Amino acid sequence: PNGAGKTTTLSMMTGLLRPDAGRIVIKGLDVWADPVAAKAVIGVVPAEARLFERLSGEEVLEYAGRLRGLPAAEARSRAAQLLEMLDLAADAKRLVADYSTGMRKKAALGCALIHNPSVLFLDEPLEGVDPISADVIRRLLTRLVGSGATVLFSSHVMELVEQVCDHVSVIDKGRILATGTTDEVRGGKTLQQAFIDLVGTRAKGEEGLTWLGSSSN
Repeated sequence: PNGAGKTTTLSMMTGLLRPDAGRIVIKGLDVWADPVAAKAVIGVVPAEARLFERLSGEEVLEYAGRLRGLPAAEARSRAAQLLEMLDLAADAKRLVADYSTGMRKKAALGCALIHNPSVLFLDEPLEGVDPISADVIRRLLTRLVGSGATVLFSSHVMELVEQVCDHVSVIDKGRILATGTTDEVRGGKTLQQAFIDLVGTRAKGEEGLTWLGSSSN
């Protein structure tokens, strides 16, 4: 549920927020003891992607590639391929400032993938995304996992989780309530129903809303 600690957890995993205790290790690299090496093998798509507004889509991806140490020609080539895969090729020369929410999400995903990370972190990847863009993102994530990479993301979209995840954890108030394969956590129900059963309903005080829905005289 909202406020459970998903974004906080992802921020600690990706070296943005120092944990109070414990260690975070990715491919044998301690995120906080060796942050440069650890961050070199990961890609991150935050919930609110902050991109350079005055750059075009292709310039943003090329810039991300150059920041990751790719030669200019390689960064340009990979950017073009990713824009095509993300259905952004027709808008490659438009300024990011003119991009919709879905287009921004896809551009941010391209920036996170351009250096071919071993592990990809996404925070609410389909939040505010239209169905067509969501399908593009879903297919790209499935392809990435099929290539041997690891994708870890937080989401309230249970349909997405059921379609692409092989392992699920339900978090509430900073604690893991259930973890295992998707089928294990579902327990023969839909994932959404399993989630509701685990977390419990949060609506309170409906009986006090006697005025809601009534016509006024």
